[in-house]
Amino acid sequence: MVTRRGFLGTGAAAAASGLVGVAAGAGATNAIASQNLETFVAKRELTFHGEHQMGIEADLQAVTNFIALDIKPGTDKASMLRFMSLITDDIQRLTRGEPVLADPAPELAIGAARFSAYVGFGPSLFSKLGLQAMQPEGFHELPAFKVDRLQEQFSGGDVLIHIAADDPIVLAHGTRGLVRDSMPFASVRFVQSGFAHTPGMVPAGITHRNLMGQVDGTANPKLGTKDFDSVVWIDEGPTWIQGGTLLAFRRIAMQLDTWDQLGTPSKEEVIGRKLSNGAPLTGDKESDTPDLAARHPNGLTVIPEFAHIRRVAPAKDGERIFRRPFSYDAGISSSGSVDVGLLWAAYQRNMDQQFIPIQKRLDELDLLNSWTVPVGSAEFAVAGGVESGEVIAEALFS
Repeated sequence: MVTRRGFLGTGAAAAASGLVGVAAGAGATNAIASQNLETFVAKRELTFHGEHQMGIEADLQAVTNFIALDIKPGTDKASMLRFMSLITDDIQRLTRGEPVLADPAPELAIGAARFSAYVGFGPSLFSKLGLQAMQPEGFHELPAFKVDRLQEQFSGGDVLIHIAADDPIVLAHGTRGLVRDSMPFASVRFVQSGFAHTPGMVPAGITHRNLMGQVDGTANPKLGTKDFDSVVWIDEGPTWIQGGTLLAFRRIAMQLDTWDQLGTPSKEEVIGRKLSNGAPLTGDKESDTPDLAARHPNGLTVIPEFAHIRRVAPAKDGERIFRRPFSYDAGISSSGSVDVGLLWAAYQRNMDQQFIPIQKRLDELDLLNSWTVPVGSAEFAVAGGVESGEVIAEALFS
């Protein structure tokens, strides 16, 4: 016989059991949510297939390697096609967070972490393979600039594989795989490593700062817009380059020991922007258009003639580029001097009409040159994208 007290007791026990179950369920849900949050970097993937190669029209990743290669003697078009077939397969797998074929360390393929890689080709490759007729318009070795102090160890290259990711282990593992599969066809000319903010430090779409403290890339065209397409992507010329772009790569050393001695007002005059928020000296927000005609009561221009943003301002339509710079830190000397700077990457359709005119103006009168010295330089034509079953630059080497 069930008494009222017994019924109530049973009900209370059941209710208590239910509460425990709810609490346990909530705890499990929280644990799963926490685990998902902890591994969200590993799960983020970028798309490999498409009209364009990956890793250009994308927010900066945390770490990067620019890998320049020189093809070995005897390498011909057929060899290059086999080379690209291997690399294409490797990149697809790494993009999904998977090990490459015959990976000696598959345990390191723990996630995609926004891994990206694209392949480009230097002017020297076209000469070596007799493919000068296939070079895109406005693509050639950059002219000499008087500010340059170029070092061979940071310059040139027949082939570029530029990889990036949000995790250094993922980057290192991907680098090993791609370099290992390149060795039958090429030797390493250089590997230049850089970094940017880690995920979560800067909201998507917000301009990153370089190691001088300044925002870098304010005037960039916005990702995913027709404006971006018109500045960056090539839509004519040889089939292999359509959907591709031209890269001007510069390793720029920063003289921070003397830069740090300047006060904030002096630094802002050199750049032409406020360090606090990146606004031009004539504006309040980073997005404000610089007023290059504005003058102080004494008649001097608010943005000095030597200011960086005045020198990079387009002199005519079309003189724009997309900048995707990473910082580098090569260490500190025994005296405390730092070896830091930018791995500066500029993408465009035609170097003669875009990067070179801008760089010539900077070469003539940019006070920032007193603290920034180009020590490495290279240029690469980045092939268009691929669909499933296709090989990067297949039309170039077929």
